Amino acid sequence: MTSWVRAALLLLCLLLLCLSAAGNQLQEEALLDFSSITPINNVVQDPRSGRVYLGAVNTIYQLDEALREEARTMTGPKEDARTCTPPVSTPYCQDTKPSPNVNKLLLVHPSNDSLIVCGSRYRGICSLLNLSNVEQQLYYSDSKGERTYVASIEDGVAVVAVMSTYINKDGNTFNVFLVGKGYGSLDSSKLISTRILQDYRDWVVFESIIEASTVQATPFVPKYLHDFRHAFKEEGFVYFLFSRTMGSTDNKNFTFVSRLCEDDPHYYSYTELQLNCGPGNRYNKVQAAYVASPGKELARGMTESGQYGKVLAWHKVLFMVASPDDDGADSALCMYPLNTINERLVDIISACYSDSGKIAGIPAVDIPYSYKTDEFCTSHIDVSSLCGADFLPSPLASKPEFAQQAKAVIIRRGLLTAVAIAVENDHTIAFLGNSLGEVYKVRRGWNGMCGSGWFLECSDKPPITKVPVQTCHLKTDCQSCVSPWDPYCGWCVLEGRCTRRSDCRRAEEKNGWLWSPKQQCVKIVSFNPPNLSCKKTQHKYKCSKCSISICVQGARCPQFENPDPVLIPVGFKTTIGFEGINLDVYQASLLPSFTVTLYSCSLGREDCSLCKNADPKYRCVWCVKRKSCVYEKLCTNDQGTECPDPHITDIIPRYGPVGGGISVTIKGSNLGIHKEDIKAISVVGVPCIHQENKYAVSTSVFYLLILQDPIARSVHPANGSKAGGTVITISGFNLDTATREDIAVTVGGVVCFEKAMTAKEAQAFVGDVPCYVNALQDDKLFLDPPSSQPQARSKRHRRRRDTSSDTLDLLIKFGNGEWVVGSVHYESNNEVPLFIIIPAVIIPMLLIILVSVYCYRRKSQQAEREYEKVKHQLENLEESVRDRCKKEFTDLMIEMEDHTNELSEGRIPFLDYKTYTDRVFFLPSKDGANDVMITGKLDIPEARKAIVGQALNQFSNLLNSKTFLINFIKTLEGRPDFNARAKVYFASLLTVALHGKLEYYTDIMRTLLLELMGNYVDSKNPKLMLRRSETVVERMLCNWMSICLYQFLKDSAGEPLYKLFRAIKHQTEKGPVDARVKKAKYTLNDTGLLGDDVEYCVLTLQVLVHGEGPDVTPVKVLNCDTVSQVKEKIIEAVYRNLPYSQRPKVDSVSLEWRPGSTGQILSDLDLTSQKEGRWRRINTLAHYNVRDNATLVLSIVLHTQQNYDQNQDNQEESKNVLLKRNALLEDDKVFHLVRPDELDEMKSKRGSMKDKSMTKAITEIYLTRLLSVKGTLQQFVDDFFRSVLCSGSVVPPAIKYFFDFLDEQALKHDNVDEETVHIWKTNSLPLRFWVNILKNPHFTFDVHVTEVVDASLSVIAQTFMDACTKTEHKLSRDSPSNKLLYAKEISTYKKMVDDYYKGIRQMVSVSDQDMNTHLAEVSRTHTDKLNTQVALHQLYQYASKYYDGIIQSLDEDPAAQSKQLTLRLQRIAAALENKVTDL
Repeated sequence: MTSWVRAALLLLCLLLLCLSAAGNQLQEEALLDFSSITPINNVVQDPRSGRVYLGAVNTIYQLDEALREEARTMTGPKEDARTCTPPVSTPYCQDTKPSPNVNKLLLVHPSNDSLIVCGSRYRGICSLLNLSNVEQQLYYSDSKGERTYVASIEDGVAVVAVMSTYINKDGNTFNVFLVGKGYGSLDSSKLISTRILQDYRDWVVFESIIEASTVQATPFVPKYLHDFRHAFKEEGFVYFLFSRTMGSTDNKNFTFVSRLCEDDPHYYSYTELQLNCGPGNRYNKVQAAYVASPGKELARGMTESGQYGKVLAWHKVLFMVASPDDDGADSALCMYPLNTINERLVDIISACYSDSGKIAGIPAVDIPYSYKTDEFCTSHIDVSSLCGADFLPSPLASKPEFAQQAKAVIIRRGLLTAVAIAVENDHTIAFLGNSLGEVYKVRRGWNGMCGSGWFLECSDKPPITKVPVQTCHLKTDCQSCVSPWDPYCGWCVLEGRCTRRSDCRRAEEKNGWLWSPKQQCVKIVSFNPPNLSCKKTQHKYKCSKCSISICVQGARCPQFENPDPVLIPVGFKTTIGFEGINLDVYQASLLPSFTVTLYSCSLGREDCSLCKNADPKYRCVWCVKRKSCVYEKLCTNDQGTECPDPHITDIIPRYGPVGGGISVTIKGSNLGIHKEDIKAISVVGVPCIHQENKYAVSTSVFYLLILQDPIARSVHPANGSKAGGTVITISGFNLDTATREDIAVTVGGVVCFEKAMTAKEAQAFVGDVPCYVNALQDDKLFLDPPSSQPQARSKRHRRRRDTSSDTLDLLIKFGNGEWVVGSVHYESNNEVPLFIIIPAVIIPMLLIILVSVYCYRRKSQQAEREYEKVKHQLENLEESVRDRCKKEFTDLMIEMEDHTNELSEGRIPFLDYKTYTDRVFFLPSKDGANDVMITGKLDIPEARKAIVGQALNQFSNLLNSKTFLINFIKTLEGRPDFNARAKVYFASLLTVALHGKLEYYTDIMRTLLLELMGNYVDSKNPKLMLRRSETVVERMLCNWMSICLYQFLKDSAGEPLYKLFRAIKHQTEKGPVDARVKKAKYTLNDTGLLGDDVEYCVLTLQVLVHGEGPDVTPVKVLNCDTVSQVKEKIIEAVYRNLPYSQRPKVDSVSLEWRPGSTGQILSDLDLTSQKEGRWRRINTLAHYNVRDNATLVLSIVLHTQQNYDQNQDNQEESKNVLLKRNALLEDDKVFHLVRPDELDEMKSKRGSMKDKSMTKAITEIYLTRLLSVKGTLQQFVDDFFRSVLCSGSVVPPAIKYFFDFLDEQALKHDNVDEETVHIWKTNSLPLRFWVNILKNPHFTFDVHVTEVVDASLSVIAQTFMDACTKTEHKLSRDSPSNKLLYAKEISTYKKMVDDYYKGIRQMVSVSDQDMNTHLAEVSRTHTDKLNTQVALHQLYQYASKYYDGIIQSLDEDPAAQSKQLTLRLQRIAAALENKVTDL
């Protein structure tokens, strides 16, 4: 069993002992115990309810004060794997198996009645359980990622925590708990972290809400091996007690207590103090601790000893048990008053802030968590608050010489692993537990600590036993009571028994309760009066015959009366009491006979209001958990004090007049208990009258809505038929007051009905034939007309011979009234013969078909002729292209060499880290290679270098203040003259200045990125984020990627990139390259394609290097190469084993051709150069008629004096030639292979359609060269893409870390979809890093990139960018050739990118700890090589330029004011600018 588990278990025993000490004396010697199925890891008690909670393997137990189990919940075993990232249901969580869940942390969260539970499964995720019933889980989530991992998955790593509060910048207060955790090899959480207990904005429950890279998961954690034992808070401070090593090869442990301000939002106040225990710090490793007040007697003894300063009874003391690191034979208890600890910590902090880290001239301050210590404690700052020293980027600690010393007040054999302290009657009692499960009870006596002679066995295996801390009741006389010197037990004189002082009623009287070290007792000498009498009274009864069937004497018949209770609730076991008379006269059992009433609270009480309306005698309550009305004792701790909100189920009537005036019934539940509970009823804001006499408890409410009375003004028509049926219209006001059912209309006392007649009373006629009346409505009459046309009515029309086409009247008759409402017309049935219809339809159809067939055949013949014509043209074009491709392919096969073999012979010229970062960060600047950051030269007078150096160190400390740096950046970005170029340069300077603390740099970058992300998301344009370097943080991200991926370039991606570069260079140089227009025959870029068919041949030159012996180097060149091009190829061949920066440059060498006994200096332009009109052609080897296998001599013209002396004549001649060449080159009218005016003429010819088509055809023929080059380079391109887009190989941790950050932030915003996240990742990695590296190989390698090579690299870079986009490119004939070139491969590359992003998402997360470890290693390895001081100096130039704005920003920031940032900047300005400021 691990030591922390044993300590926790013994602590359980000690807590139970203290519980017994605080409570009442247990009766007799009864022991309380509890048996656990699995080993117990943790214990905690709720001080309000007294409940005890046990955290065991796979189980959480809830016990009452008597150790009786109330509830339990299972926490394991769970399907899990050590390397798995939860949730385990994801497909990439492999090799899971049932694993036990070891409880790591139990913490009572009293404000919301919850229990914080953290285990070893699922990366240490926590949950919240109900304190009243741990079976109820209040919160759990395994999908929130690394930010919610709290505990450790390692069994041997202890976790401690303490509740606290956190106030954010908006003034909101949150419940949090601070966690201290040791290092586990697979842990991804933090050394010290603050965990929130509610969701708030972007925060989720259990998230670490404070980012402090100086304390959290630094790379020093595995180095120092922290072992946390205790956490507590006192008077605004939070303390952690732990042991750790000193970080050296010696693994000896030392005990430390660390302190930080509870209201310190960044852990800036975190400081460690070493605690020494015993002589020579023999007991150097803390095992357990307890914080308590010392009590009056112990406080006096500590003060009198002179070792602890002045200690009062109410002060707090840290009681600590510790053991030797290498020997567990004995252990000791040491005491440290918190006052002395705090005073020593203040001394350490003040020494660093004001006295250069010294106390009395001796170094007292250690910086354990930093590689550099010389830059710390160099400022002299007046710090009014010890909670805001953010300019010190690493925590402080005391040096061993200034450790807090303490005497071992008690030493015991064996390993002490637990301690608890109690105070009784001003005396202090310590309970000490050892590794064997034994517990000692120790009292602080007059001359030291004294121990009792008994043990309490307490093991990790069941059962666990609770025993009282005192056994006063077992002492039968005064002497045995007071002799053990037990502060719990004294002799209660007047009661004559051994008791605790609190149990003796008259203990406060003089000599009422005896306890003293002198063991004095009271002896009774005499008492008066000498005796007392006691009398008994006897009663006599007469006997009579009883009426029941029992044998009695006298009239003593048994009677049963007054049962209690009379009302018995159903489902509750109740004991019924009754009164009886003469019950002692019979021996046999006799069942009593009486009447009680059984009842059920739920019957007729379906809701809370009905339940609370029940007669109080039934004692019915509404049980929230069961959602029913039950007897009060059937619902414990879950009775609702208030009923739920009213619930309306129906409103009758549902519809009514707008004006109201009708009775409305509301049906529902929980509608009150009394009619007075209905405070107000309103409809659309209009109050209604509650009809209280109709109110029904909880279920219905009646009210009357009266707004107005109806007023009738007129009636139309005024007259009507006596038979009735006339529609009457009443006009007036407020006639919509009532519903139709509420309306009654009378005429002359006769009620009007809505319908005057029925359908049976109505008659209808068409002509002289009646119709069948189906239905009659207010405004409609439904009829069935006669099936055949009838005759006209004889009474109204004369008969006609032919009525077939006449319209017939529709007559309606109601009573005696008749109305003609319309006419009816019967259509005649005129049918056309079939023999007429068929020919009329078929003949036109046949004509249409014949015409269509004729037109189709004619068009087909015409199309066939056109096809043959086009086919012939295509065959001609194909033949032409075939001939061209055959020639190009033949050239390719002849000239192409094996690139792979060539590369394998030489090494890859990687740049060192400094040169790499200089070129990536500063080469694109306006000064290029002459930038001061690359040269490292500052123009500072020698006399001021020391002052400037110290001021720059102070400025570095100021930059390490997050408050200052954020204000600094925002002030600069708010200025309109701080343009994009300045932002890029500023970010690069900042990267170098903070390179020594890359964890802090990353924290700043994350903060600024979150703000930038919020701005883009709020502006509804999240996809635009990171597209361009428009802000400082975007360039910071680019630099961060460059730093983190440098090693990946060297180990993985660098080789395929270099091979690709060399392949492009070789392929380009094997054909003609125009030195003036920068166009080549072999290229990937159509704009850089040499459009002329230049005749050339390959020459092999035999090259001698002047002054380097007779060795000859064969070099392949082209006879169309210029002299400078030949020099470049010769230099590359001769010096191929040297990087480019160490090779001679073209202008520093001369080339001499020796065809015979005499030599000729070759140059690009001389007096023999060929002229074509006003144009002069650059000399080539063909111009000089240099043959194959010719011998040339390479000489250094700008070399040492010895070389000049060796061949003075030749050197002078070379110098003259060089001067002439430079003069000739000043003439702009020179060309190499193609005259620029010829190119202009070709462009002008494209005006006519014929010339345009001819030019296009010729251009397309030359475009076949692009395909040949692409085919040659395809394998190199694929290899490079695979090296950077293969998640199956090694993926740099920075990529995984940053991509997870983007995924995590995307989940917090509703308008960020998967495509947007894809764009963010593309903009942050391929766009910001890989494209930059791909287009600029000289950033990574010591090489020279020509313009023609750069043109081909640009095409590949564009292809890489297209592959990373989600947009589908629709290609057409007019699409750029560069996109058409890789159109086939784009889909494959896109899939590679998608798979790469998906693969990274499925990888195991990179924790903050692992990332910070990697960054710290980079800082340690490379920072010393960078020009950090130069970067600080250049950064200050921006601070000086925008000085007033920065000062104003700091003055307006309360956080900056509290840290005196303005004052510190003013002092730095005074030192750097050598001026007096108004301080």
